[in-house]
Amino acid sequence: MSKQSLPEVILGVDTHLDKHVGVLLDHVGKLLGHLSIEANLAGYKQLLKWSQSLGDLQRAGVEGTGTYGAGLARFLSQEGVLVLEINRPDRSMRRFRGKSDPTDAESAARTVLSGKECAVPKSQSGAAEAMRIVSVARRSAVKARTQTINQLRGLLVSAPDQIRARLWRSKTIECVKCCVHLRTLGESNWLKTLATTLRLLAKRWLYLTEELKKLDKDLEQLTAQAAKRMRQQFGVGPQTAATLLSVAGDNPERLRSESALASLCGVNPLEASSGKRVRHRLNRGGNRAANNALWTIAMVRMRSDPRTQIYVARRTAEGKSVKEIHRCLKRYIIRELYPLILADLEDSALLT
Repeated sequence: MSKQSLPEVILGVDTHLDKHVGVLLDHVGKLLGHLSIEANLAGYKQLLKWSQSLGDLQRAGVEGTGTYGAGLARFLSQEGVLVLEINRPDRSMRRFRGKSDPTDAESAARTVLSGKECAVPKSQSGAAEAMRIVSVARRSAVKARTQTINQLRGLLVSAPDQIRARLWRSKTIECVKCCVHLRTLGESNWLKTLATTLRLLAKRWLYLTEELKKLDKDLEQLTAQAAKRMRQQFGVGPQTAATLLSVAGDNPERLRSESALASLCGVNPLEASSGKRVRHRLNRGGNRAANNALWTIAMVRMRSDPRTQIYVARRTAEGKSVKEIHRCLKRYIIRELYPLILADLEDSALLT
């Protein structure tokens, strides 16, 4: 029997670190079977061969295409299968049937069959993915450096007055320099321990500072090459440009409109009307890193951009709250940046 004459089957996969569970449905939703595989290339080939033995596999719903299911999603795409990302499990099915790997995989397949709550996964193979990788490392370095200086200052606050007067400085870098060359504070065990700990924390802070400089340099180079149009806009720096591009992904066809990007960033206004009162509220969903990047751009413009300052004054006179003005500004920024993001991603795809 030729491939064209085989009935279509739908694959749903529940992904984990070591094992994946796949479930097959026919075109009317009948359960055909399930298979557990190892999360490696041999397992992917086994899953594809099993699926094609039962029908014509054209679509697959995979959970976690950006994490545990990334390898499987890439493999299936290379084999010509349309991979769809399952946004969330069917909670109603879980309430009635319980939870297991096969039922989660079946829910993914039925979601693909229904055509609801599916999205095209990110390709993770270009400049946007490179920016995401650097941004992940940068966020953790910033967090670790902040924790380090807070711990160092906390130890100095509780230290004896003569030690605190000797080492405490209001400026962070001066306080760190005082501690990094510290030799001894006394002969008792706790003073020796305190000196060693302060010296180690100071060295850690300096190391993380150098690491951040390297990461910032990488982001500067990446955004200068792949985000030229965005970087020319007022208030858009390397970190915010990298965040927005990494959220959009390397395949811009995922973003059907600026409204889709606004929803992805959590800045689309949500209806909150009731009776005669017509209003909108802030969206608490979406990617929070992208939302924060837009908030940063909006704050920079509110402080330094005359056009934005005129807008804020007008909206304030109309009785709008600060939160409502921020929401409007972030939505306008998305409208401005959306075509630039698409153009930058298309240019970076040509370069790669």
